[in-house]
Amino acid sequence: MTEISVEKLLRARNRDLELTLISDGDRSLQKRVRTPQIHRPGLALAGFFERFPRDRVQLLGETEMAYVSNLTEPRLTELSDSLFAHNLPLVIVTKGITPPAEFIAAADRTQTPVFSSRLTTSECASRLKAYLDHYFAPSTNIHGTLVDVYGVGLLYTGKSGIGKSEIALDLVERGHRLVADDVCKVTRVSPDVLIGNSSELLGHHMEIRGVGIIDIEELFGIRAIRLQKRIEVEVRLTLWSETADYERLGVEEQTTTILGVHIPILYVPISPGKNITVISEVIAMNHMLKVYGENSAVELSKKLSQRLSRQSTTQDYLESDFE
Repeated sequence: MTEISVEKLLRARNRDLELTLISDGDRSLQKRVRTPQIHRPGLALAGFFERFPRDRVQLLGETEMAYVSNLTEPRLTELSDSLFAHNLPLVIVTKGITPPAEFIAAADRTQTPVFSSRLTTSECASRLKAYLDHYFAPSTNIHGTLVDVYGVGLLYTGKSGIGKSEIALDLVERGHRLVADDVCKVTRVSPDVLIGNSSELLGHHMEIRGVGIIDIEELFGIRAIRLQKRIEVEVRLTLWSETADYERLGVEEQTTTILGVHIPILYVPISPGKNITVISEVIAMNHMLKVYGENSAVELSKKLSQRLSRQSTTQDYLESDFE
């Protein structure tokens, strides 16, 4: 299960979140955050703990602190003990507000880290949620090559040695940009968006059979690479076969599923003399036309249907015209 320690979260986003530790003890920093969700414990501060999401980061703003400050000392101590008894992973108090001593004492007794942030509650929640959503986003590694072609992320897949890297190299030479070769890390950042990037180890290196390992950034410059790109179309490269049934019209769009996200997939056969680089550029431009609502295959099918319908109507008329 994916998780992140409070200490790692602090190292990664302390400057962005402007956090200051106000509880005691470094041992509390070893607590783990196991969900990207954030909770504001308004009902919990009122004493209602039924269905309380104890595993989430708890965010307290000016409203919650104003309520806590108006409690009597015995009630504040009782409520603080009840709140921190739920083994909270992390508590953040926004707007630079310092909680009452009883609140901090209860946190220290349960070794729960409490931070103060100078940010507003909404701004702190937005920045923290963005980081946690990215950190906890589901991801997988795919054997393939990802290239940005005219702003469209094309993911080339196929068996090893079929020519994915060579196609990407040719596209880079024509001014397009490499994102990842051989191993592409795919992350689902929203219900319908996949982002691909290269592995930290490989970077933008590429293996060309017969040549060896080359560095695309060093050879072609910074303009030839991208750190990440949305994956919009999968191009499955296959060896040409006389018996295979390949798509000829493209009216019915085929899709594939990666991490639960459906994206178009095209099966492109490889044969000697076939210019896959130009075909790749056509795939990217045709995809953008579809995004803008223009489907060439569907439009042609409609025109042919209309033409045939007119011909049939005209023929029927002429057959019944005896003047």
